[in-house]
Amino acid sequence: MVQFRIQPDSEIPASTQLYNQIRFAIASRQFPPGHRLPSTRQLAMQTGLHRNTISKVYRQLEDDGIVDARAGAGIYVRAQGDEGGNTAKGRSPLVEQYPQAYKLVQRSLDDLLNHGCSLTQARELFLSEIDWRLRCSARVLVTAPQQDIGAGELMAHELEQALQIPVQLVPLEELAQVLDQTRSGTVVTSRYFIGAAESIASPKAVRVIPVDIYDYGQEIQKLLKLPKDSCLGLVSLSGGILRAAEVIVNSLRGDDLLIMTTQPNDTYKLNAIVHSAQTIFSFDQASGVAVKSAVAAAREDLIRAPLIIGCENYIGEKSIHLLKRELGLD
Repeated sequence: MVQFRIQPDSEIPASTQLYNQIRFAIASRQFPPGHRLPSTRQLAMQTGLHRNTISKVYRQLEDDGIVDARAGAGIYVRAQGDEGGNTAKGRSPLVEQYPQAYKLVQRSLDDLLNHGCSLTQARELFLSEIDWRLRCSARVLVTAPQQDIGAGELMAHELEQALQIPVQLVPLEELAQVLDQTRSGTVVTSRYFIGAAESIASPKAVRVIPVDIYDYGQEIQKLLKLPKDSCLGLVSLSGGILRAAEVIVNSLRGDDLLIMTTQPNDTYKLNAIVHSAQTIFSFDQASGVAVKSAVAAAREDLIRAPLIIGCENYIGEKSIHLLKRELGLD
């Protein structure tokens, strides 16, 4: 069970602390689509917050399109984008290789026939869907807001390496214009931006696939063990990740730690962190390289080099596999 911690002495409002922790749990797939969130009573007992405050956070999550409130049933994580569509398979020899998938095709075909389709029409529907998905896989667009284009750069870089196909980074503000100029494609984005991306792409019949970010579970455990009053540096290409990380660190440790943040291209701030922090978290490969280079350059001036904790991936491994399957690359 995910544990939420609220620091009452933090300058960050308690509702904001809880909101960001729940969004992180959803974005990192700790709360997957369809998962029922804890009741307001359960969260009140865990966090010490008033149930009205928790209800306010849940209403905000619902307004943002992240959860669905079901009358008398609770609050559930909303399934967003194209999450795990079915891939049609042919007959022999794949029938023996994927028997469960073949049964699924049989049931789907039976349903189409029961709804009045002929075999020829059902075949055309299947082929049309497969052809559309193949066309979509020919062009992959990664999108993120301009103010957090660093997150888009992370996704585009990792997906291009993992998928071994060209990936185009498009600021969310320019997505509509780009989609007007293309007949097909697949838009990929983080769950943090899925609502805005879907509102642009769906009317244009372009599918949107959300990816889950790495859950940083090991890094959080290390964070909890850091000595009180030590200085912690946070470095990432994404300004959005830095803002979210600062909120979460404050929620977990309150005023116990001095937090410094920067993006790797800000040489002044990066050098300040290298000289001041006992521990530095880098959230992506580019940031890790920049931190190590800065430490090496300043080594003669350092009494003790900071401990560098690096995260190699921004996108969760499971999301990479699912995306490959959706694009027909697996």
